[in-house]
Amino acid sequence: MRIDVLTLFPEMCEGVFSTSILGKARDKGIVSLNAVNFRDFSGNKHNTVDDTPYGGGGGMVLKPDPIFAAVEHVLGIPPVTAESVHGDRSAAEADLAVKPRIILMCPQGKTYNQKIAEELAREQHLIFICGHYEGYDERIREHLVTDELSIGDYVLTGGELPALTVIDSVVRLQPGALGNETSAITDSFSTGLLEYPHYTRPAEFRGWKVPDMLLSGHHANIELWRREQALQRTLERRPDLLETAELTAKDMKALEELKRQRQEQA
Repeated sequence: MRIDVLTLFPEMCEGVFSTSILGKARDKGIVSLNAVNFRDFSGNKHNTVDDTPYGGGGGMVLKPDPIFAAVEHVLGIPPVTAESVHGDRSAAEADLAVKPRIILMCPQGKTYNQKIAEELAREQHLIFICGHYEGYDERIREHLVTDELSIGDYVLTGGELPALTVIDSVVRLQPGALGNETSAITDSFSTGLLEYPHYTRPAEFRGWKVPDMLLSGHHANIELWRREQALQRTLERRPDLLETAELTAKDMKALEELKRQRQEQA
């Protein structure tokens, strides 16, 4: 997989790219991670990438030309001239072996979740555009990007942290990125439920004991206990997830029992 991040602050990305799971995946050759400063494609002597909005209003808006040029550079498409704005670019794009997903990180975008992470993890090339200032020239949305994503209903200074969040969640799904290949499968949201609780040594800490079931050595019963715990935790903390989770008849029966117990304790 190849991932390119278009940003005004590549140093923010490089620190994350070189550490933890991302750094290991990069070192193993599982993923290529690149930060591209789109200010380098401003095309003017002052290297400006923003301008005042037409029609007035506060703030500055990112210009389309540096971002289009940076994306085309990443894709190996020749610079577009006024005469070749349609012909050269269309022909070059048609020759691309892999069509990339070009993702705009934006508060107006679709709310990101694990299902989207799994979808993006199957792609070969992702390009993220990280904005700043008041917003983007609308032509970037209309004619360049394939996706707009948001990581939540709040506003950040720029798109780097959201992009890095998405990248981390996508890369960890790549084969070989994690030490334990089952980790990504059993993570919260991957199964449609929140993950069950975990314990490790010591078996007793400050009077708090590990549940006896986990010490029993009976793997079938342990798996059943973990499933019930995942159902219970999801019911308590994110009951909305149960509406779309893939539940078996046994799950449904367990949920009914959990709901009955909650009503008795209320």
